[in-house]
Amino acid sequence: MRKLVFTSLAAASALALPAAAQAQDTTKPDITIGASVGLHDLGVDLGDLDADDGEFDDFDIDDTGEIYGGFVAVDMPVGESLFAGVEGNFHIGSGPIENEYGVAGRIGFKTEGGSKIYARGGYQWVDLDLGNLTGVDEDFLDANDIDAMDVGGDYLVGVGVEVPVSSVVLRANVDTIAFDTLRGTVGVGIKF
Repeated sequence: MRKLVFTSLAAASALALPAAAQAQDTTKPDITIGASVGLHDLGVDLGDLDADDGEFDDFDIDDTGEIYGGFVAVDMPVGESLFAGVEGNFHIGSGPIENEYGVAGRIGFKTEGGSKIYARGGYQWVDLDLGNLTGVDEDFLDANDIDAMDVGGDYLVGVGVEVPVSSVVLRANVDTIAFDTLRGTVGVGIKF
C-alpha cells in the first residue's frame, strides 16, 4: 500500500511541477527599459489673460519643445488579461524645456497577442528654460534679482499602448499635466 501511495504522490508531483512552473511564469513581472522621443506643448497662451485688455493677443510665445529620454516600466499581471504597474521617465528638452521627469502608476489590459492598452496617472516635474520660453536672457533675470520659478510639477494623466515585436516593444503615449499641457511620446523598449 505504501508503494502505491508513494507512486501516486510521485506521479501527481511530476504532473503538478510543470503547472506550478507555469503559474510562476504568469506572475513574473514584465520589465521594460527603453528610449522615447516626443513633443510637449506647455499650453502658454497670453491671449487668454482676462486682465490684459487684449494687450497680449498678438504676443506669441514658443511654448512647444521636443523631448528626448528614457523610461522604465514594471507591470504585474492581475488576472488573465489585466495588469497594474509603475513607470518612471526622464527627458532632456529643447526650446522652453530643459528637462522633465516623473513617475506614474499604470493599469490596463493585455491582448492575446501581447499588446498592452493602459491608462496612467502620476506626478511630473518640468524644468523650464525661461530664456527660450520668454526671450529674456536668464543672466538678465539673475543680474536684476528677478526670481522666477523655473521648475514646476503637477499631476499627470494619460493613455498609452505598447506593441511587442519579438523582445522589442514599440509604444505611444498621450498625456497631460493638470489638463494644462499636451504631451505625446513614442518609444522603443526591451523587455526583460
